[in-house]
Amino acid sequence: MTRTKTQAARPLAQAPELAPTRGGEPYQLPYHGVSPQFASPPEHCGADAAVLGRVTLGKNACLGTSSVIRADGETVTVGDDFALGDRATIHIEHGVYATVIGDRVTVGENAVVHACTVHDDVVVGDGALVLDGSDVPDHVVLEPGSVVFPRSKLQSGKLYAGMPARPVRDLKPGEAAERAALIRRRIGLTPGSARALTDGDIHASVFVAATARLRGRIFAAQDASIWFGCELDAADGEIVIGENANIQDNTLIRCRPGRRFVIGRDATIGHNVTLGDCTIGARALIGIGSVVANGSIIEDDAFLAAGAETAEGQVLEGGFLWGKRPAVKIAPLDAAKRELMKIIPPLYVGYAHEFDAAQRR
Repeated sequence: MTRTKTQAARPLAQAPELAPTRGGEPYQLPYHGVSPQFASPPEHCGADAAVLGRVTLGKNACLGTSSVIRADGETVTVGDDFALGDRATIHIEHGVYATVIGDRVTVGENAVVHACTVHDDVVVGDGALVLDGSDVPDHVVLEPGSVVFPRSKLQSGKLYAGMPARPVRDLKPGEAAERAALIRRRIGLTPGSARALTDGDIHASVFVAATARLRGRIFAAQDASIWFGCELDAADGEIVIGENANIQDNTLIRCRPGRRFVIGRDATIGHNVTLGDCTIGARALIGIGSVVANGSIIEDDAFLAAGAETAEGQVLEGGFLWGKRPAVKIAPLDAAKRELMKIIPPLYVGYAHEFDAAQRR
């Protein structure tokens, strides 16, 4: 990426002040002219919660600090008495899977529910992931950090744990309700992030979501995008984002003092990823909920699976799928994964243009 002062820098969009008090309103934007629909105002809304696009939300919702519900390429439909933890994310798979969530569902802090169906009375623990095409029936509890792999079909009445999530035992009477209550008591207690501006260089075409927070020297090239709830902190170093790269909702990037984070062109960082000062190559894909440690090098065209974690200083060879905790090489990339890595960046450029126009209005 060429960094020149001829690139037009622009001030970062500022979100409205959203107080973390009962009955507040989340930040809202339409997508292709369709705005979120609420059966009733949220019972509770933490600072910088965002509900975006083709969302239908039931009665008595409770939305945590910096939580995100985003429905662009498909719809999100959520039932009554829903609770979404701080920094948790709900999204879809473009043109493939909507997200449907039933009544009395509780989703924990930093969890992701993505392009799937979750039925009634389900508890998704902190940091858990429910991935594309999965079906979670009534009365299921997912332990914190568990990962429901794509297109999984779970069994009702079970406690699930692990990666991939597997049934551990039957739920005890009242256990799901107790776990849901523990999560709900914590929602909205996380303070909102301080608003700050970067002293780097942000190209005029870059989409910076109104609830994203950027600090320090940050450089972003043409048509990059930084999504809702993201926090990028360069400390005394710098963050460099390549052309068309997308950093999706609730991702955290934190550099150590004097260090550097670099992401190459056409790379994708999924929802709720945590990254240190590391290097992400061109066209790489970093899966939902994964962790990339300080000093890691993700080579061009490498794919890190959802929920995986690298070790400090680890090098992930390009052209391969990596997964597990810590990450290991699983297989050469097949045609389907290469196609996914190819289509996401232009898709996100389109999303960004739509939401940027709505945000400016």
